[in-house]
Amino acid sequence: MSDERPVMPRGSVARTARLASLPLGAAGRATLGIGKRLSGQSADAVNAELQQRTAEQLFAVLGQLKGGAMKLGQTLSVFEAAVPEEMAAPYREALTKLQEAAPPMPVRTVHAVLAQQLGGTWRQRFREFDDAPAAAASIGQVHRATWRDGRDVAVKIQYPGAATALMSDLNQLARFARLFAAVFPGLDVKPLIAELKARVVEELDYGLEADAQRAFAAAYAGDAEISVPRVVASAPKVVVSEWIEGVPLSRIITSGSREERDRAGRLLATLHFSAPERARLLHADPHPGNFRILPDGRLGVIDFGAIARLPDGHPEPIGRLLNWALAGRAAEVLADLRAEGFVRPGFDVDPEAVLEYLRPLLEPVAGHRFHFTRAWMQEQAMRLGDPRTEANRLGRQLNLPPAYLLIHRVSMGSIGVLCQLDAAADWRAILEEWLPGFAD
Repeated sequence: MSDERPVMPRGSVARTARLASLPLGAAGRATLGIGKRLSGQSADAVNAELQQRTAEQLFAVLGQLKGGAMKLGQTLSVFEAAVPEEMAAPYREALTKLQEAAPPMPVRTVHAVLAQQLGGTWRQRFREFDDAPAAAASIGQVHRATWRDGRDVAVKIQYPGAATALMSDLNQLARFARLFAAVFPGLDVKPLIAELKARVVEELDYGLEADAQRAFAAAYAGDAEISVPRVVASAPKVVVSEWIEGVPLSRIITSGSREERDRAGRLLATLHFSAPERARLLHADPHPGNFRILPDGRLGVIDFGAIARLPDGHPEPIGRLLNWALAGRAAEVLADLRAEGFVRPGFDVDPEAVLEYLRPLLEPVAGHRFHFTRAWMQEQAMRLGDPRTEANRLGRQLNLPPAYLLIHRVSMGSIGVLCQLDAAADWRAILEEWLPGFAD
């Protein structure tokens, strides 16, 4: 293996050039915008055109990359519902492709990684092994095979050189994170990239991923609604697990029936809120490529590279704060927000203003049925992201403590997927069952 050339860094020069083209393109568009304003076009018309051109280039470049750029693209894809509809439609297909598509490894590289990780006699572990990948993602690809005992299995193999390419891309993307604000209003990409970088080491260790999958599989063994395939074998760069067959969630998003959308949304929410209690883990990568709807109607979960360890379950203050906010207990809400570090030190915040800030976000659990839509997501994104709004001004006085960063990001991503699904359900009932403090 020492003579094997890394797969991902091989195109690093071209990848770097593509990434570098993003800020250069933005500078050119800004210059063009100034010229158009001087020629008499309205500022709103010019800004709309610049926004669309930025999005065009951004999605085009991310769609050609893997490594960190593709990882970020997959992460951002769950927020696609927040993109204004007049911009979103042409790029929805490109974002969906980011969730499951990537150029494959050469077959000789696949065999070399398997030999290194499973031993020189790795073929004896399988009755059959399909050299053509069944799926590919940011740091690895999946092959279908038959294990020696006859079980159909998925063999997840990490790209050689994944760590180098991943960090290189993320470092470059961090330099012009502000460009993403033109496409995803209200979303600060810098801390998102910082979090991805911090979690790279864990995601690259397939041994840790296999352990997380085993914990989820044990927690949901025999469950009537959620299915987690069992791990058959694992190594630091290879995971072999039972194959599950089902309809990709991305297909439910694009062409599912009303019943399929609502059921898929309810199952996703159930996984999100029940896992911290049942597995003491939070599935932290909610993009649709990680989920299947099985023939029996269960939600199949197939990727555990990104998880959060919650040994005490979901933090109780979150449920308690939601409960008090819905009850209109403004003083208690503000006091608890301060105690948990959600209010920046030294800021004098009005309790009623905080409630007004939170109420639209709590609408999905204020009653016993709510319909998540793209329009609702876009409205919230603009309300929180537009510097002219009172909500935006108040938001700048609030803080997101490090202990809640990942939980918040996963929650927002999951809501984004629910909006893509256009799903309606009794979300409050799910929180009452699984979120500590909410029903007290």
